[in-house]
Amino acid sequence: MGKVTGFFEYERVSPSKQTPQERLNHYNEFVSLLPSDELNRQSGRCMDCGVPFCQSGCPLGNVIPEFNDAVYQGKWLQAAEILLSTNNFPEFTGRICPAPCESACVLGINKSPVSIEEIEKHIIEIAFEKGYIKANEPLIRTGKKVAVVGSGPAGLAAAAQLNKAGHEVVVYERDDVAGGLLRYGIPDFKLQKDVVERRIKLMEEEGITFQYNANVGENVEISTLLRDFQAIVLAGGSTVPRDLNLPGRDAKGVHFAMDFLKQQNKRVGGRKIEAEEITAKGKNVIVIGGGDTGSDCIGTSNRHGAKSVTQFEIMPMPPQLRTEHMPWPSYPMLLKITTSHEEGAQRAWSVNTKEFIKDEQGNLKGLKVVDVEWDIDLATGRPLGFKEVPGTEKEYPCELVLLAMGFLHPQKEGLIEKLGVELDERGNVKAVEGQYQTNIPKIFAAGDMRRGQSLVVWAISEGRETARKVDEHLMGFSKLPSKDAVAYA
Repeated sequence: MGKVTGFFEYERVSPSKQTPQERLNHYNEFVSLLPSDELNRQSGRCMDCGVPFCQSGCPLGNVIPEFNDAVYQGKWLQAAEILLSTNNFPEFTGRICPAPCESACVLGINKSPVSIEEIEKHIIEIAFEKGYIKANEPLIRTGKKVAVVGSGPAGLAAAAQLNKAGHEVVVYERDDVAGGLLRYGIPDFKLQKDVVERRIKLMEEEGITFQYNANVGENVEISTLLRDFQAIVLAGGSTVPRDLNLPGRDAKGVHFAMDFLKQQNKRVGGRKIEAEEITAKGKNVIVIGGGDTGSDCIGTSNRHGAKSVTQFEIMPMPPQLRTEHMPWPSYPMLLKITTSHEEGAQRAWSVNTKEFIKDEQGNLKGLKVVDVEWDIDLATGRPLGFKEVPGTEKEYPCELVLLAMGFLHPQKEGLIEKLGVELDERGNVKAVEGQYQTNIPKIFAAGDMRRGQSLVVWAISEGRETARKVDEHLMGFSKLPSKDAVAYA
């Protein structure tokens, strides 16, 4: 334990960040690192609990009290080794994870929890700075070949672990560069792409092969993968967005959020945009959907120079504090004010969209909405259903609507249909958790493609666990660590 009395001597302190006025002028990250003395105090707040609920709150099972203690002692190599024993990419999770570990932190019962996510980010960045993170290619190869389809966080984690086990790994990515959601879904101001490129370069140096513009089932024959590889991991993600099939949906100016965000990431990266460009400049923008993707649309629209930005959510406004239905250490669904919200946006809850209004030329000019009331289950706090409130219909002027209501399931056309893998009732690839094997024994599934839309940290966890099961399938046993075992002693 770092400092026995640290948890009541020190308050939680967050890193400084640029003002909204400053950061709206660029697309780079704007959060600073903590100075060393403050980082020491923050890690010293960890209580080293007898039962570390933070570890069970983390989908990866990160060994949090141990790396906090190493940070407090200034043992950066040890801290990095502990962290990397359970998490392949802390530079990603340290920036974009919603930190369920912090919601489970024992200190969070009556004070602000330990800033675990921020400490994680500092560990990996300092480890890179000190030269601790180097390519480590396996000394012995098994002679087995594994194809990983998709280079998002699940695919990258599976590839990294399988490569550590000594297998020859080829990652197939249908886009022009690796990263999946990390590259073309998350804005640069939350995750700069040089952070992603740094990791991909390291993986290549470790012996992993990446093939780009490789759409398996289209320009890459499935028969080639089935013939040339002893195992295949499907990690393509949940990519079919939820739509709003309402009157006026065909208006020019209604777009899916990911089309908008992907274009901006390409723009920042200097890459060619082949579709008609989507811009918020000078427009009244309405974002439909209250999650992180909607927040990313707000930050991007404001950087474009939108005239106004409004976010609608059909669900009621969440509470600001835990309720009896959200007891510690469960992850609470609380009101979230992101840095994008700080930069400027109107927000409205319990709003249902009725119609997209278009002009005579077919251009979007407005949105018709109505307020709704929700019936709440008093025993569980869960919404049961809603009804429209009479007399509350109104129209909002807008020239751009971004649909950010989540995703349904992976794309079925092409790869999935041609492979013939079974799907579950939600349209995801069917593979039992803990086994990750489909109805075709040599084919496995991981991440959002298997579990549905989820968090990056869950995708990494699934990729790691799937790799262990693939290794068992190929070798009869696996030396890769399970998240259920303590990876660091």
